[in-house]
Amino acid sequence: MSASLAAIPIRAVLLDMDGTLVDAFAPIVYALNRTLRDFGRALMSERDIKRHTGRGECSMISLFGAEREEAARHFLRFHDEKLYDISPLPGAEAMLRFLQGRQLPSAIVTSKSQQRAELQLQHLGWRHYFACVVGLEEGRRQKPDPHTIQLACAELDVPPETAVMIGDGTADMKAARRAGALPLGLVGHFSAAEMRDAGAAACFTDLHEVLAWLRERIH
Repeated sequence: MSASLAAIPIRAVLLDMDGTLVDAFAPIVYALNRTLRDFGRALMSERDIKRHTGRGECSMISLFGAEREEAARHFLRFHDEKLYDISPLPGAEAMLRFLQGRQLPSAIVTSKSQQRAELQLQHLGWRHYFACVVGLEEGRRQKPDPHTIQLACAELDVPPETAVMIGDGTADMKAARRAGALPLGLVGHFSAAEMRDAGAAACFTDLHEVLAWLRERIH
């Protein structure tokens, strides 16, 4: 760890949700491929879907061009059929308990809808771990735009420069950099090189490694 990285104060932890804290791709893969099939398009592999969502440059629904609004309605209907087909990723709850025990405010910053994020967190019994949840709503701009990270920091009343953003997508890293927060990348769908190119200050293979890093920094 570089001296400059070690010197950055941490007053809040922001977390992406899907692929970072929870394995929530089953509903996404199911819904997107059902929608693709209904619109006469080729199905996508789980790997390609994960990388596509992690980039965040455009919504998955942009795959449908002029039919995107109708496709979005199909996608959300199918997604809600599997909304609770999710599971915590290894190390997630231990990290959340640690942050709560240190009284360090945490927030979810996700590109899924606010309502669906809240419902899934309640299903997992995790809502109490987070001071706020910032999902996509009308007027909010999706990562890699820094808007939702800025909103979360404002709600937590911390400067972005004192927050870390943990995510598994290049969009998370770009958004954090643009907001002024410290980007920490989980390697999986993207390589460490890809995450660093997107702005990651440090990369980890899983949440156990992230927790060890946080333990060194937060007492």
